[in-house]
Amino acid sequence: QVQLVESGGGLVQAGGSLRLSCAASGFIFSIRPMGWYRQAPGKQRELVASITSGGFTNYAESVKGRFTISRDNAKNSVYLQINSLKPEDTAVYYCNRIGTIYSWGQGTQVTVSS
Repeated sequence: QVQLVESGGGLVQAGGSLRLSCAASGFIFSIRPMGWYRQAPGKQRELVASITSGGFTNYAESVKGRFTISRDNAKNSVYLQINSLKPEDTAVYYCNRIGTIYSWGQGTQVTVSS
């Protein structure tokens, strides 16, 4: 079955950086567009970055210039480099497919202190 395991979150000060990782299994990762989503307390889950199988990327306006999504198809993994963190980036971050969503993983908590 599909498994998505996120890691790399933590507590950081505003202006800091984190690199999130997502290990995927149970499907043909290399041909699927993937995304990073986040859900802040009391808010709906939102897509913040996506990457196609060919490596084309797209970002939500709120994170452009600060977040970078990448993938390693040989490792069935997708990554999110987060720079210049802001308190409003505090959320649980999840990876998942774009389009047909698989069951969500446990996510990784990112907490940004001001």
